[in-house]
Amino acid sequence: MGIQINIDNGGTLTDICIIEGSDVKKTKVLTTPYDLSKCFFEGLEKASGVVYGKPDVKRLLEEVELIRYSTTQGTNAICERKGPRLGLVVNAGAADLVAELAAHDPDVYAALVGDRVVYLDPALVTGSDGAMAVVKATNALTGQGASRIVVSFGGADFAATENAFRKIALRKYPRHLLGAVPMLYGSDLSVDKDQVRRTWTALINSFLHPGMEAFLYNAENRLRQFRTKNPLLIFRNDGDASRVAKTIAIKTYSSGPRGGMEGLKTFARQYGFSDVVAIDVGGTTTDIGQFVNGKVAEDRRGHVEGISVSIPLCEIMSAGAGGSSIFKVEQGSIVIGPQSVGAVPGPACFGRGGQSATITDASLLSGVLDPKSYFGGGMGLDLDRAATAVNTNIAQPLGISLEEALQKMELAFEAKVADELCRFTKVSPKSVLLAFGGAGPLNACGVAEVAGINQVAIPHMAAVFSAYGIGTCDISQRYCEPLSQVTQEALEDAYALLKVRAVRDMYAEGCSGDDFEIDAQLVATDASGKESTHVLSAVPSLPADLAKAASVELEMTAVKRLRAQSDTHAKFVELAPALSEGVRNVLTRKDGRIDVPVYRMSALKAGDHASGPAIIEEDYFTCRVLDGWSFVISDAGDIMLNRKASS
Repeated sequence: MGIQINIDNGGTLTDICIIEGSDVKKTKVLTTPYDLSKCFFEGLEKASGVVYGKPDVKRLLEEVELIRYSTTQGTNAICERKGPRLGLVVNAGAADLVAELAAHDPDVYAALVGDRVVYLDPALVTGSDGAMAVVKATNALTGQGASRIVVSFGGADFAATENAFRKIALRKYPRHLLGAVPMLYGSDLSVDKDQVRRTWTALINSFLHPGMEAFLYNAENRLRQFRTKNPLLIFRNDGDASRVAKTIAIKTYSSGPRGGMEGLKTFARQYGFSDVVAIDVGGTTTDIGQFVNGKVAEDRRGHVEGISVSIPLCEIMSAGAGGSSIFKVEQGSIVIGPQSVGAVPGPACFGRGGQSATITDASLLSGVLDPKSYFGGGMGLDLDRAATAVNTNIAQPLGISLEEALQKMELAFEAKVADELCRFTKVSPKSVLLAFGGAGPLNACGVAEVAGINQVAIPHMAAVFSAYGIGTCDISQRYCEPLSQVTQEALEDAYALLKVRAVRDMYAEGCSGDDFEIDAQLVATDASGKESTHVLSAVPSLPADLAKAASVELEMTAVKRLRAQSDTHAKFVELAPALSEGVRNVLTRKDGRIDVPVYRMSALKAGDHASGPAIIEEDYFTCRVLDGWSFVISDAGDIMLNRKASS
């Protein structure tokens, strides 16, 4: 395969990984949140410079084989509550439903919906006065400020009721009119019989849709102008990819972090690790996941911010703490995030108008970051602005010195990430902490100490690990259809229906019938609500033991397989002392400011080792090796940090 470009768009930085055969290169650009297409094409231009020695984006887009895109924008939008105000239409008398929706996460529900709810009798919608009822409901919600409306009815005929509402809405508010309000129906996304899950799925999708749609279609149109051979592929949270027109917004939620989980699986297998907990520290969030016994946690009914939804998602938790998260003092204590300064204005030290204190400012003032080498030397950092931000927001409110404030900020950041890590994962004596993302390696030793972990692994592609991880994803489309009856005939009908859709959709992905495979399974639910899964062969047959199931759903996946399981293995073996490339004056926790050795990744060889305190640095990440830790480089160029046993 020719050149592949993988782009992972974060809240502060956008990572680009360029794969050409066995050659892997990387670069980064600042995210432009006011126009994501700007940083997307700036990233492509910078990537062309990496490939050809000078920028030539036109040539790159003529020659590139695949462009894959993942993002944390959905994660950040939910975390920071940034998005449209939604209105909700549900059944009359469904106050308990609304209370249950809010109970899943009161803060998220209040931010997305609040009191913009209309209760409507399904019989009224389908009756002779349906048009008046729909118009009143729509006007009431828009009058309360809703810019998008979600319609989610309950009962056995919820899809039919929603379809009746849809027909009236299209007639009364045709889409070509300026007054038309975008409406999403729960049954558009899922046939899940659980109304709470189905409604939350629609709400979250509607919340994320406008921002993602505006950017992705703009980016895709600009790519067409360059006559790019293949369409832009969107990497999804389920681990596969599809073109823009066949991707729903909720599946972009945590798609960037899911790329990191794909990289995690490959990394763990390469070294034979059975238990790895991961922190992907970006500018706005720290994304947390775990690999145990050969797999990462995935759920058929996934979770967004702990909220159960109807679609499969990888189990990743996003904590509102990253390199650009805002530090402030409340009631005498340091509070971190979830608000972030993002790339604009960015941390105070970026010199772009930011006045809030961040861990990036603290790391610069502590001497851990070098203003001359940060971001590959492409961004000068301002010590004076950083000091003003930390003094104003942390030191003065706490009545302490600047250096005490820096220590407290570092400890608070490490404690928050470690607390979230231990809350979401199961840390055991065998656990290895895999730290990646632009800010992941920086405080990894401190996080591990708080979490009780004695080994930290840092991949040599840590800075763009999520972009790297999506490099071999499959192209797929997924479907689900409930069986009208639990019979062989109903199964065959549903199978034929979904297969027609699969062939059509995969053709749109550029795949002929010989280029993709069909995987199918039945998911049966018994009277107690317990689910069981039954894999189907190419000739579907209804298992006899499903005859008494309360309901059965047919799930089908059409997939063009691009993944190739790697059989490469690597190891960490100490061979020779590492040679430092100088020293840096760093504020340490035990000895104050002292000179510590600095090791450049580009100069380290397999088997090189040394002890902390020290700094390991490459163009796009810095790792602080604390006192009491040592490191060794593997034969694949990755870093293993080991905590010395206390005497």
